[in-house]
Amino acid sequence: MTDQITTAPIDLKAKHRAMWALGDYPSVAVEVIAELGETLTTATGITSGDTVLDIAAGSGNASLPAARTGASVTASDLTPELLEAGRQEATAQGLDLTWQAADAEALPFTTGEFDVAISCVGIMFAPFHQTAADELLRVVRPGGRIGLIAWTPAGFIGEMFAAMKPFAPPPPPGATPAPRWGDETHVRELLGDRVHDLKAERRDLLVDSFSTPEGYRDFFKDRYGPTIAVYRSLAGQPDRVTELDEVLAELGRRHHGPDATMKWEYLLVTARRGTMEA
Repeated sequence: MTDQITTAPIDLKAKHRAMWALGDYPSVAVEVIAELGETLTTATGITSGDTVLDIAAGSGNASLPAARTGASVTASDLTPELLEAGRQEATAQGLDLTWQAADAEALPFTTGEFDVAISCVGIMFAPFHQTAADELLRVVRPGGRIGLIAWTPAGFIGEMFAAMKPFAPPPPPGATPAPRWGDETHVRELLGDRVHDLKAERRDLLVDSFSTPEGYRDFFKDRYGPTIAVYRSLAGQPDRVTELDEVLAELGRRHHGPDATMKWEYLLVTARRGTMEA
């Protein structure tokens, strides 16, 4: 474990909050990656009687299936608009959850408050990974369970972020690229000897939502906050927009199979919290 204790400045948090409110992330969660929440809930062994914190929960992709087990679930996220969308969906499904605005790098919960902490392609986007990992571990009781899903650097979404990087504004100093949470070595370094029984498995999400290679690009341009933000940063630069369009289309062509499916690789991590002194 490093000694990094950096947290993002308030203006950066405001930008992140606004970015994830762009577009329609709840539709991404429902139409494209819905099964990841179920996968994480099952892998972490969530059941009735557990107290569960979903960190960077978005609109509840993992919170809702966790609540369906009968667990007591708190869904936390930086972006209130996503929490409101999740709250409405939970009401429609007759599920009772707590929805709380919270920063993954400064969680407003007591030490050891939860039996389980999970995050489904969420905590990975907190810019300072060690700070977020420390908070994740702090709120889990000794012997409690941790479950994480993150896109891998070498997988499709990792490649998409790498493709967008030359077109995007520079990241804040000291920030770590989000897909590093999908690197097993990096995650082991973040959690260190404060966990045991850590298991990491790379899996593929089969995506059949896009009939053409360019379909994912157009969907993400319209729905996915980080992609929308990059395009907005290119306002007044039509040549750069055209170049990014082609870069993302080419990525789609490389990953789009003859049966109109794509495989998006992710890392599934489960572990148990050690003692608070570890």
